[in-house]
Amino acid sequence: MRTALSIAGSDSSGGAGIQADLKTMTMNGVFAMSAITALTAQNTIGVAAIFEVTPEFLGQQIDAVFTDIRPDAVKIGMVSSGPLIRKIAERLQFYQAENIVLDPVMVATSGSRLIEKDGVETLKKDLIPLASLVTPNIPEAEILADMKIAGKEDMAAAAEKIGNTFGCAVLVKGGHDINDADDLLYDCGKTRWFHGKRIANPNTHGTGCTLSSAIAANLAKGFSIEMSVERAKAYISGALAAMLDLGKGRGPMNHAFDLRGEYAKESQDV
Repeated sequence: MRTALSIAGSDSSGGAGIQADLKTMTMNGVFAMSAITALTAQNTIGVAAIFEVTPEFLGQQIDAVFTDIRPDAVKIGMVSSGPLIRKIAERLQFYQAENIVLDPVMVATSGSRLIEKDGVETLKKDLIPLASLVTPNIPEAEILADMKIAGKEDMAAAAEKIGNTFGCAVLVKGGHDINDADDLLYDCGKTRWFHGKRIANPNTHGTGCTLSSAIAANLAKGFSIEMSVERAKAYISGALAAMLDLGKGRGPMNHAFDLRGEYAKESQDV
């Protein structure tokens, strides 16, 4: 069975972070493992508190995984400070990790800031150059490309700038009032739009985590970056369209929802 490692923060409400990653990777047919960067007290409404692990302990978690069950892919999510980012980069370089998907989480869907200001520069310097694929949303792409994005042409320009600057593939995720849900993949000078229709589902907590984890799972199974993005986008679009709700209030959907039918069947075939 293929394996994938999530390096990210824990979400106490279970809708994002490590919890979403493990559910998503499992439902996409790989064995999921984790190295936790921080504990958070959060839900779909906001982040109340963040409690970081030490860089030393984070490194020990990564060592424990790589020295026993080497991951076929690595997904990196919320990392809130420079020292943690440097530790991740150092250990991944040491183990020559492959198929690294970096979701540069900077601000939660609720608007809460999830990374220290100095951490952004460290992310650019030490971690993004190691990534096979980076998956920024519009606000994150604006920071990484140092430009304003106001439409599809800007998305394409930002993706190209990020890809050429850091030497990686880039998936700029639409939304944020830019388009219906169209994502742009830039890889080795080539671009492809992944078109999607905006789904009127209020339960979107953790969608970025889910998409990047599904991409990592498919990379672990041997699919190309382009095909991994295609399969991951189909997975999350199906989950959103299912309109799951945990009940009262603003409960998040279960992003690990088993998409009964062809996709769920296919997810186990590699």
